[in-house]
Amino acid sequence: MGGCFSKPKPVELKIEVVLPEKERGKEELSASGKGSPRAYQGNGTARHFHAEERLPAPHPYPGPQDCVEAAVCHIKDLENGQMREVELGWGKVLLVKDNGEFHALGHKCPHYGAPLVKGVLSRGRVRCPWHGACFNIGTGDLEDFPGLDSLHKFQVKIEKEKVYVRASKQALQLQRRTKVMAKCISPSAGHSSSTNVLIVGAGAAGLVCAETLRQEGFSDRIVLCTLDRHLPYDRPKLSKSLDAQPEQLALRPKEFFRAYGIEVLTEAQVVTVDVRNKKVVFKDGFKLEYSKLLLAPGSSPKTLSCKGKEVENVFTIRTPEDANRVVRLARGRNAVVVGAGFLGMEVAAYLTEKAHSVSVVELEETPFRRFLGERVGRALMKMFENNRVKFYMQTEVSELRAQEGKLKEVVLKSSKVVRADVCVVGIGAVPATGFLRQSSINLDSRGFIPVNKMMQTNVPGVFAAGDAVTFPLAWRNNRKVNIPHWQMAHAQGRVAAQNMLAQEAEISTVPYLWTAMFGKSLRYAGYGEGFDDVIIQGDLEDLKFVAFYTKGDEVIAVASMNYDPIVSKVAEVLASGRAIRKREVE
Repeated sequence: MGGCFSKPKPVELKIEVVLPEKERGKEELSASGKGSPRAYQGNGTARHFHAEERLPAPHPYPGPQDCVEAAVCHIKDLENGQMREVELGWGKVLLVKDNGEFHALGHKCPHYGAPLVKGVLSRGRVRCPWHGACFNIGTGDLEDFPGLDSLHKFQVKIEKEKVYVRASKQALQLQRRTKVMAKCISPSAGHSSSTNVLIVGAGAAGLVCAETLRQEGFSDRIVLCTLDRHLPYDRPKLSKSLDAQPEQLALRPKEFFRAYGIEVLTEAQVVTVDVRNKKVVFKDGFKLEYSKLLLAPGSSPKTLSCKGKEVENVFTIRTPEDANRVVRLARGRNAVVVGAGFLGMEVAAYLTEKAHSVSVVELEETPFRRFLGERVGRALMKMFENNRVKFYMQTEVSELRAQEGKLKEVVLKSSKVVRADVCVVGIGAVPATGFLRQSSINLDSRGFIPVNKMMQTNVPGVFAAGDAVTFPLAWRNNRKVNIPHWQMAHAQGRVAAQNMLAQEAEISTVPYLWTAMFGKSLRYAGYGEGFDDVIIQGDLEDLKFVAFYTKGDEVIAVASMNYDPIVSKVAEVLASGRAIRKREVE
């Protein structure tokens, strides 16, 4: 059954679905462009811009020569709730049978190209096995994130017990569909000092907010401002492939922003927000009035406060330039990473093939301990040690020593001295909300912006989203939480846009995140803060396991390696509103 989670019987969670290594598609390494959304190539001319000629959309009524049609199976070949990849000659299609009906869709997740046939079908949608994006099987529309684009939906007909699929050749090759969007028709666009919507921060939350407004038909002015020098890019890739160039990381090409009238101000720092007069002031003195405001400033990395903190070649990784410089300096030299969280461990893993030596310094006794628990942390630590990474645990940096201004040694509180030519600091981050201190927008004691489920702040017309907010997490009893993850930022940006348009949307997504080290991926769904037990199935030694994080008798989060699509399956169960009891997974 397609709606397999509506039945009262307990969900069978003991699933063994393991992809052979070679088939796994190296999903995280798609910074080379395979996974970057580059479907549209502009023709580069500078004359007056017509979106139609730059962004080739599949023609709404493709002629017969542009289409291909084929019988793909017998109607009895698929049971309800089954999915299959079928070949149409010009490309593959995902065929789904749900409640007696056949649907045909694009077969790859537009985010990083995951094979959706290995995902989870439930409640009329298919969830990606890698990073949890969800697509409606009736329309192909993206319903949960990460990623920006939807799937193509193809025509299906049944004749003489055979299932036929008809598709345009172009759609088969593109593998992604950008939703129809309004253009900006505001006469003041580009030059006046007032905008309808102002978005501060151009990460996932800011970009998705802008795109959602256009998808919902909003045609007034939108200004997106960012401290960065680049158009919005795929920041999670920075620490996973430090060599990636800005153009490989771009989430949308320059033409896209021009076509849909989303104005991006780069290197633009907001210094004050005057909510009474609905006006922001930038560092260079430029003032901009707004009628709706989204605050999505993200966070600022914490830095070391020890002696010698000003020496050269010590980095936090915030931009492609930072990441690229770290790789250049680390080649054949000694690298030290401070902090064994996601960022630090991803950087350490990436540098093992480039640097002469890689050392990790961490205050806890195992990496990821608070997040993944002792046992999983230890298993991952072993994988790093097998890859020549040296750990200095339960200690911190007391001094950075330089020679001619450049880093030479890192001195630890344990009085150990570690040789270092480059140091990356990944010890957490704080919300980048200093510019709001003088405004009447509420901040909590840690500097986060509290919002309700509609992403509204305490000031009418002012919304906030992304890493800098705390919000009520619906399926954990509306507990106010901060979840600084890529997928969550997308979801919050969408909800903010919907509520700017008075659609009364509420945030309800199940948090989903991933990390990649040494070509292996760990996926995670839920919110595990405060877990009191971890139930592990599979083989930790072999890094082929699933870990259920429980609190009392409820499963609150799940992590896995080489065990797809279990994390997407659990995310679907939680998203359906059903609690998973500890005894079901024991």
